[in-house]
Amino acid sequence: MAEEVLIEPNGKSRGHLTSSLLAVAFLSSFGSSMLYGYNLAVVNSPAEYIKDFYNQTIVRRNGSGVDKETLTLLYSVTVSIFAIGGLVGSLTVGMQVTRFGRRGTLVHSTVLVFIAGVLMGFSRLCGSPEMIIIGRFIIGIHSGISLSVVPMYLGEIAPKNLRGFLGLVPSIFICIGVFIAQILGLHEILGKEEHWPLFLSLVVVPTFIQLMLLPWFPESPRYLLMEKRNIHATITALKWYRPKSNIQAELEEMQEEQRSLSSVETVSVLQLFRDPSVRWQLVTVLVVNAGMQLSGIDAIWFYTNAIFENAGIPAHQIQYTTVGTGAIEVIAGLIGCFTIERVGRRPLMIGGFSFMGVCCAGITFSLLLQAHVSFMRYVSVACVVGIIAGFCIGPAGVPFLMTGELFKQSHRSSAYIVGGFFNWISNFTVGFVFPFLQMSAGAFCYLVFCGVCVGVAAYVFFIIPETKNKTFVEISQMFASRNACETENQPLGLTDQLGLKKMNGYGALVPGDVDKMDRTEK
Repeated sequence: MAEEVLIEPNGKSRGHLTSSLLAVAFLSSFGSSMLYGYNLAVVNSPAEYIKDFYNQTIVRRNGSGVDKETLTLLYSVTVSIFAIGGLVGSLTVGMQVTRFGRRGTLVHSTVLVFIAGVLMGFSRLCGSPEMIIIGRFIIGIHSGISLSVVPMYLGEIAPKNLRGFLGLVPSIFICIGVFIAQILGLHEILGKEEHWPLFLSLVVVPTFIQLMLLPWFPESPRYLLMEKRNIHATITALKWYRPKSNIQAELEEMQEEQRSLSSVETVSVLQLFRDPSVRWQLVTVLVVNAGMQLSGIDAIWFYTNAIFENAGIPAHQIQYTTVGTGAIEVIAGLIGCFTIERVGRRPLMIGGFSFMGVCCAGITFSLLLQAHVSFMRYVSVACVVGIIAGFCIGPAGVPFLMTGELFKQSHRSSAYIVGGFFNWISNFTVGFVFPFLQMSAGAFCYLVFCGVCVGVAAYVFFIIPETKNKTFVEISQMFASRNACETENQPLGLTDQLGLKKMNGYGALVPGDVDKMDRTEK
């Protein structure tokens, strides 16, 4: 990897992708984001085995079993409780990232995974379906935390020209998590009845690796400077993530952002809603995060097997077809990750949602016509693959990245709480409403998702500016005219005024200023 400093035409330096940046992106996503994708798909393969376990336990306790509808209800609770846990976890993000930091929150939250893994892994041995449900709820809390904190952490440690690339790494690992669950769920691996407790509890493995390695990496420099006021730790963290690079320009950019803040204190969610200077940023977070789930992607994932069965694919081959779909997810995610800094955020969002809308309409017409035109069955399969690919190439990851980019340090944690809340509540709404929508509207239910996708694409096209290669201050200034307010520039306090000089290619503190800060702190 090249490590020399790149200089833009305007004279500002560009950061390179260093091994430390890449390592922390992979490590934080591997032990957090990947588990979200894994837990989305892990319950599909052993569904019948889990239902049998529930029925056998009820027979042992009560002397008689329950009907099929009750078993389906119990299994639905097991699946959907994950989203409720995610909702609860997302509401705690602001408090945790303020108290523990970005990296610290990821490390502390690993205890939830170990508790959930033990509960689910020993549920059959203890004869307790409740342990599975509680375990799914707890692992959902962890996913609700990590889905917000990982993009926040990576967005803050990345140079502005790499923020999009690193910001989409978590979405790739979500797809990888789904893919791994699909592979392990094959009958030849862990798809047998005796293996399902192990299948559910494997979440502890990547989390253990993350717990062993992530604490060795520094905290977010922006968090250290703007919230902890720890200048020395900020310099150390920047040098870790930017070896042999000039960090002076980036420190000056952080100071500029700090000057633009009316307060370095973290604002609450209520204050966020009352602040007119971020009105359109907040509306954007609501639209893209709700639209991400209301696009119908979860409904498509849930009914993929049924659609493939209707297409005439033999039952014993459906599991392999599903694995192939998972591979397409990973490929689409990689395409989005490696093109976002070239084409920008808006094209990926507009193109992804528009393509999903077209494919949703295609599913409707193919389902209506497949009884009369045989090849329409294969059109419906192609549309399913198209929806998943369109989602993974942009809408799967850009909303989380955008939530971090549209807000400065004081507002960012509350913005992630709001975005996470609407993301998870929309997730739960689709899972709860879709079966009833399908019963009442039939094939036309997919036109609802089509309308949502087209509406979000139109909103992004007309409202959201391109944020590629922009600083957080520049992004706020782009929204200033739309919010009908001026951005503030306030002088820094003594502890915030960094005297820097260029020393062997590094940004370094002037010794006199260090003494000044030490006396001020005393």
